[in-house]
Amino acid sequence: MDVQSWRFGLMAIGFTAVFGAANLLGAEPYELSRNDVMDPKGIKSPDVSLYGVKLGDPESKAFDMLVNEKIAGVKTEQEGVFLLLLDARKPTGPMAGVRLMDGKVDLIFINNRFAYKVRGLFRNILNSESPDDIRKLLGKEDCGDENVMGAAMNYAKQGVLINYLGKDVNVEFSVPGGC
Repeated sequence: MDVQSWRFGLMAIGFTAVFGAANLLGAEPYELSRNDVMDPKGIKSPDVSLYGVKLGDPESKAFDMLVNEKIAGVKTEQEGVFLLLLDARKPTGPMAGVRLMDGKVDLIFINNRFAYKVRGLFRNILNSESPDDIRKLLGKEDCGDENVMGAAMNYAKQGVLINYLGKDVNVEFSVPGGC
């Protein structure tokens, strides 16, 4: 066996080990502003991040990533337990953010103001025209409520709650649980 073949074999074994370990550890991370994840089964709230911040991250990391780091086109404000991300061009209200409880991130949220920054499946969700459009994308929710005002669609096993209120669509990511 020549040196080139030996190196190629060693690289193939290394890639197999790395990708095999990644499969055992769970789903690929989904950075809301970067990744084009289109498979609804591939989205679990613990794998979702907002500019590098995930559920369970310490408060210090959330401040470092969302406040101390400059995010192009985004203005960050703290209001109570929330770090709110506003569109720097039109700061009329938060477009995304995180909630900090007991020193950790316990909620990530985005809304239709964030649609121009989000990638993948959630861009389509934030631009949906009806709860039925969302169901076509994600499937039937685990539980929820729909009335003349709108719909609360809870995909509890994935840790995703969608509030559809006409033109306002809000998506919350929290620890997966029951309804």
